[in-house]
Amino acid sequence: MGRTVLEWFSSLPVFIMLMLTLIIGTGEMVHGQLLKFGESMFGDPAANVQYFMLRAEPTKPECDLNVNVDAEVARQASAPATATDDIDDLFGGEPTAVDPVTLRSSVEQALAICRAKHDMYQKAVEHQTPQVKIYRTIETSFFVLFQAGTENRSLILLLMVAIAATTTTLGFHHIGIRPGHYTRDYWVQSIAQSIASALLLFSCVRYLQILQDSGVPVEHPTLHYIWITLFTVLLLINLKRVILPAKSPHGEGTWSTALWSIPLYAQMATIAGLYFVIKGHHAGLAIYINQLMELPSIFMNLGLFIWAGMLLKQSRIVDLLMNVLRPWSLSPQLLTYLILLGASFATAYTGASGIFVIAAGGIIYHEVRASGGSRQFALAATAMSGSLGVVLRPCLLVVMIAALNKQVTTNHLYHWGFYVFLVTSTLFFLASQLLREQRATIESPRVAIPGMLRQLFPLLPYFAVVVGVVFIYEFALDTKLNEITAPTIMPVMLLIILIFDKLTNKGKAELTPDYASHRQNGVEKSIRFATNETIGHIGALLSLMTLSLAMGGVIERAELMGYFPKVFESHWTAMAFLVVTKVVLGMFMDPFGAVVLVSGTLAPIAYANNIDPVHFWMMVLVAFELGYLLPPVAINQLLTRQVIGEDEVTTADQEVRHLGFYRRYERWILPLSVMAVGLSIVAFGPLAVMDFPQLAFLKDWLPHPAQ
Repeated sequence: MGRTVLEWFSSLPVFIMLMLTLIIGTGEMVHGQLLKFGESMFGDPAANVQYFMLRAEPTKPECDLNVNVDAEVARQASAPATATDDIDDLFGGEPTAVDPVTLRSSVEQALAICRAKHDMYQKAVEHQTPQVKIYRTIETSFFVLFQAGTENRSLILLLMVAIAATTTTLGFHHIGIRPGHYTRDYWVQSIAQSIASALLLFSCVRYLQILQDSGVPVEHPTLHYIWITLFTVLLLINLKRVILPAKSPHGEGTWSTALWSIPLYAQMATIAGLYFVIKGHHAGLAIYINQLMELPSIFMNLGLFIWAGMLLKQSRIVDLLMNVLRPWSLSPQLLTYLILLGASFATAYTGASGIFVIAAGGIIYHEVRASGGSRQFALAATAMSGSLGVVLRPCLLVVMIAALNKQVTTNHLYHWGFYVFLVTSTLFFLASQLLREQRATIESPRVAIPGMLRQLFPLLPYFAVVVGVVFIYEFALDTKLNEITAPTIMPVMLLIILIFDKLTNKGKAELTPDYASHRQNGVEKSIRFATNETIGHIGALLSLMTLSLAMGGVIERAELMGYFPKVFESHWTAMAFLVVTKVVLGMFMDPFGAVVLVSGTLAPIAYANNIDPVHFWMMVLVAFELGYLLPPVAINQLLTRQVIGEDEVTTADQEVRHLGFYRRYERWILPLSVMAVGLSIVAFGPLAVMDFPQLAFLKDWLPHPAQ
């Protein structure tokens, strides 16, 4: 098979767990249909026999059909009174005499029930055909597998996180302000991760001890042992590297730059761990990272989305889609705008911009470069590729906001989110057009349309695959593609597309562009390579998201928000305060953890200051995205570098070193400018319409959502 030892112990197990996750996700849909088919094939309405009665061997009732009613009434009437229970004694008084009529009625009803049970048993026995037994064996076996997976979602997630985090640590792939490059970088990383692992291990051990000493049986003890094992392994790996530092061929480096390479998760773990130790809450760190296990489906879906993106990178479908647009000879800026529009709707299915940057950032970067865009412009587009779509239907983050806040509904959030999307996407288009250096071009429709139509034909088989998968899920499994089912359906769809692509494109290397050299030949190699990439990204991102939950716990327990006023002099001042705090939160926390924190701490401040709840949450989503682009962390920029590669980013910076200020920092300035202006409009525009009568007419410009 050509696998390395690390692949046997990392990519193969993770691949199995990803497939198991898909089986679990599809299992409920399939099992529901199996029950429906069983009812239609083996149910007998005339005999009142339903399939659920045939799913197991019928058990003969123990009651006696041949009871003599008169004899039974006489027996019960002559039986000595039994001791009453304590509750009956509360009412006092002497026991009343048994009514013979009531007793006879009771015996007759019991006999009727017994006859009905025997009758139903006989009918079930008569319907136990060989076909029923074969079908129920298949159906119940599938149910056992599906149920076992569903009941162990947390275990599967934690095993996936443990393997991915260990693999990421071995490869020095954790997310930091800058990646490790020199010997001192790797040594400082190892020291920082040793401290973080020790604090996490100490907290997990103390948490388990506290639970064991409570006298109550520990729920899911296996999860605690896996956490302890994970941090023990990470501690040993990093201690070995502290004692025997990894040598870099690039030299020693400097101590100042080495500090910037400390992984963000290690910084968060150290800060949170020391805080809880100082406060005497030794189990605090473990308690907050265990919140990961409370929402296993969300984080398992994250892994599936990343895997889907890596599978997409291995196929040619994006090339074929871009070939449809190439006959128009669009400028890089206009083509990038169209790419970002498409990326926005894809982001809506992933639920967070960072996930989308990891899943599809590499594709977007290469396509912008292939269209003639500069490296700096391509990096800017990649960094904000997921920032525009988090307000669109059916983003899971919006569903989470509505679930935690009764003041808003998904219908209102999605409605106004579409207009927020129009604002931010239009701002990007205007900024890219104003700052372009070459003249905008577009081919004549007479030339472009025939060329575009010719390029549509190679896409038709892929389109048929997509339609086929959606059709099977919707009509065979009665499941539509939406925010709930997308994590299951999308990987299945892309897996089938990849297999189809590799089988039909076998040996046609000329169809693979030079910039897509990461693509592998053959189905097995492509899936293996995509899974290897997925492991690194899952390990890096989930480590960061897990420890951001702990940082949220520090903010919550320290009651930092208590130092700020709850009611401001005006809603303008309140909005300015809320904007700043949301941007700062976006710089350090993952979106899901941040939404939970904001719902309990900052949202009440907005409501108390007469800020419309829908307006507030629209501002929150845009502010988070600006925070993900802002230094010193700039998580979306870090994820862009993670998927593009440090060498490519370094080359991008070096080739513009002699140019002006904007061109040197375009990858930072362009996305920050667009999102900052967009945030200002979203945050303060509605307040201006509310407070200034001259702008009141704007209220009638946009249609309101249906109630």
